Amino acid sequence: MKIHIEYRVNRDPSGSIIADADVPPNLWNRIASAVLGVEPDAEILDREVHLEWTSVLSIAMDIASLRQFYHFEITYSSAALEELCRFRNEVQALSTLSTKAGQDICVAEIDSRLRDLGFSRRCLTDEQRRDTAALIALRNGANFSVPGAGKTTVAVAVHLLTRSQDTHLLIVAPKNAFSSWDEAINDCMDAAIIDQWQIVRLVGGVDNIQETLMSAPMSMIISYDQLSRVQQLVRLFLSSHPTHLILDESHRIKSGTQSQRGDTLLRLAHLPVRRDILSGTPITNSKEDIGPQLDFLWPGQRLGRTAITSENLNHIIRPLHVRTTKTELHLPPVSKRIMSVDMSPSQLALYGMMRKEVLAQRVQVQNRRSLRAARRAVMRLLQVSSNPLLVVRKMMNSIGDARNFGDPALDSIVQDIISDVDSPKVLKACELARQFAADGFKTVIWTSFTKNVERIAELLSDIGAVFIHGGIDSGDVDDQNTREGRIRWFHDGQGGCQVLVANPAACSEGISLHRVCHRAVYVDRTYNAGHYVQSLDRIHRLGLPKHVNTHIYILESTAPRVLGSIDYSVRRRLQVKFDVMSRVLDDAELRELQLHDEEDQVPLDYSVTVEDLFDLIDELSGRSSASGVASAGLP
Repeated sequence: MKIHIEYRVNRDPSGSIIADADVPPNLWNRIASAVLGVEPDAEILDREVHLEWTSVLSIAMDIASLRQFYHFEITYSSAALEELCRFRNEVQALSTLSTKAGQDICVAEIDSRLRDLGFSRRCLTDEQRRDTAALIALRNGANFSVPGAGKTTVAVAVHLLTRSQDTHLLIVAPKNAFSSWDEAINDCMDAAIIDQWQIVRLVGGVDNIQETLMSAPMSMIISYDQLSRVQQLVRLFLSSHPTHLILDESHRIKSGTQSQRGDTLLRLAHLPVRRDILSGTPITNSKEDIGPQLDFLWPGQRLGRTAITSENLNHIIRPLHVRTTKTELHLPPVSKRIMSVDMSPSQLALYGMMRKEVLAQRVQVQNRRSLRAARRAVMRLLQVSSNPLLVVRKMMNSIGDARNFGDPALDSIVQDIISDVDSPKVLKACELARQFAADGFKTVIWTSFTKNVERIAELLSDIGAVFIHGGIDSGDVDDQNTREGRIRWFHDGQGGCQVLVANPAACSEGISLHRVCHRAVYVDRTYNAGHYVQSLDRIHRLGLPKHVNTHIYILESTAPRVLGSIDYSVRRRLQVKFDVMSRVLDDAELRELQLHDEEDQVPLDYSVTVEDLFDLIDELSGRSSASGVASAGLP
């Protein structure tokens, strides 16, 4: 009896497992069960199953084990045999990795080899040279260096040193990181050959991207969301062209098959000749975040599941990644100050009402639908803490822009909030920015909510404030209506621009502000640890002069002990997440970076986990003491 494995090379590369007629039902049932364990939606017929090729790879060892018991023969199509041999080589490569990976590469040769390839306009730092050598020694690698350490530069160097003559480069990155890749090429490559290394943007819809791919550029970049919309086109390209695929900000696929972007990339993972992932914050909520990233890096080996179920995750990933720490960048320390801001009476009243909505979620979080409802309740409470007018406007829109809610107490609160216009936090952020501008310093103001971004920029228009959020598209640096144009406006101080207002979700990655800005004000923070770290490192990164100090101001709304403060809960939970990342990446600085808060007096996204929710409920219920916040060394 035989089991036949095929690899279909067409517009949708996938696999098939086909059983001969004499294969017993119990054997076929065990194979089908193994298939469903890795791909629940696989198409299983009477004697044939069709599934993603990465799923075939994942159960290859299961089939081999079954063969020892049932003594059947396995046959392969020529394409399947070729792909399985490549997979076997990757399995062997992974099994032979050690913590000394990269030491066999002569680090001293890196610079001369790069110069011979046209990489001569930028000199790598010692840490970048070390990381490049280590990554070259890996078939696929992860660079988890802190934001601002030069991961993009290292990635360009690794591509040059590992590619064959016909290897293409495809980068998947957030839109706001596109310009940083352009800058890396312009800053690194010889002027005489820079045109051949220009990165082509895969934008403009299916027809335009198809036409671009048909011309087979050597270097390309595409956004995560755009890739999901044209994955069949990219599949075809990767199937027919040797390609080095790099994921920039790889934590974007942390949800794995539960998100469209993660599912798309995990389906494509077996096609590139080399894979690299880059992220300064690979773990933003829990150690489970790392699983899909490892599965992309080493598809079919179930490394993600092994890693997140291991009691020693650090031991597993240590030989698979490189990391440059803050200490190695030799940056001046960050001065961080938490500033308590009292809520206005009407804000506090609305906060009390919204608090009840969150407290009601304790017994209701039983499934995804109820968790989504709980997350919405948490975000509304964060909005009230930041600027209650954001919630009031939504409430008014829901009843046709009226101001009569049928509840005299609520009607009075709403009227007072509308009369106040701007919250104490918004006004405090503006006050700080004006003070810094008067002293000759530029400021970046972070807030998670789009209407806050626009309103603060409006209030600070007299000192030339510009804003960036998800509604501002990328484009020409000479166009002030684009993301790049506004960043340049801020950099150059055109129009007297002293302030950039942005939300971390749209602007915490891919931009550098450290050469002109050394002060940041956080109007609010969410439970997303990645957004906080990434945004902080926009102004504290490699290239910051040693004599320049970076100042961070975090605004937290205070509330009576009986009500509890959501800002205190956010601070606690961020510290827990930093502790997890610190242990996994073996980087004590992630934990120590936050300890400055011990001296402080404690007065948006859907990254809210169940643990975050329960911590908040404890805070609002009075079960988390104010002193507990102060003594924990929180971020």
